[in-house]
Amino acid sequence: MSHAPHAPEPPAAVARLDHTVVYASDRRLSAEFLAAVLGLEVSAPFGPFLPVDLGNGVTLDYYEKTDEPIQAQHYAFLVPEERFDTMIARLEALGVTYYADPRHTEPGRVNDLFGGRGAYFADPDGHNMEIMTRPYVRP
Repeated sequence: MSHAPHAPEPPAAVARLDHTVVYASDRRLSAEFLAAVLGLEVSAPFGPFLPVDLGNGVTLDYYEKTDEPIQAQHYAFLVPEERFDTMIARLEALGVTYYADPRHTEPGRVNDLFGGRGAYFADPDGHNMEIMTRPYVRP
């Protein structure tokens, strides 16, 4: 009896992020905001979640939370260099200020960390979003 081949299991020390929940006071507003900035689509609802597929096997599942304030989180997106200017233009078209730094003290500027470019901006619930064209160099 033969068994159909299947993908090998990854080694125990390796994990890949599949999805994460992003709390929002209005899941549609927040999901559509991020999708507009990154040039993505909002997927069909999945239970209480409104997914934004990042195209790399990771999904942000927006979950509406109205019973308490949203605790702001940080989400960083590695984006292609050739799409960075378009994303900045989308932020400008939406009237969203972007910053060169995570504390939002350098408005209207981008950074040049690690030989790339990056910018920070707040989403409708105050999550600190980051777009960057080069990954951080870690020790």
